[in-house]
Amino acid sequence: MNEIIATNNAPGAIGPYSQGVKTADGLLFVSGQIPLVPATGAVVEGGIEAQTTQVLDNLKAIVTEAGYSLSDVVKTTVYITDMGNFGKVNEIYGKYFTQNCPARVCVEVSRLPKDVLVEIDVIAAK
Repeated sequence: MNEIIATNNAPGAIGPYSQGVKTADGLLFVSGQIPLVPATGAVVEGGIEAQTTQVLDNLKAIVTEAGYSLSDVVKTTVYITDMGNFGKVNEIYGKYFTQNCPARVCVEVSRLPKDVLVEIDVIAAK
């Protein structure tokens, strides 16, 4: 049976979805996170670096709530609105995933919720 993961240390779902879902066989699927400050629900102030940091902090909070760590992440998908920001996103991302890095896809999209610059989702496994 699947377990729904929810924490106040990350933004609550703003639609009909869960922050994360842990399957009976140990896979963890974390919904895409945007740079919302959990306490206020507002988009973090600052540019792509601040937004990427907030997204990764939100993801880490959900992964941790499920009993996993970022080292358990096996796959990420990164959505950015400007591929010109790839280097900056990659630099921040590299501070969170330092060894045995997960597989990853990075795509440029035309628009993200609340007009943020970045969204990331992850899959983790134990």
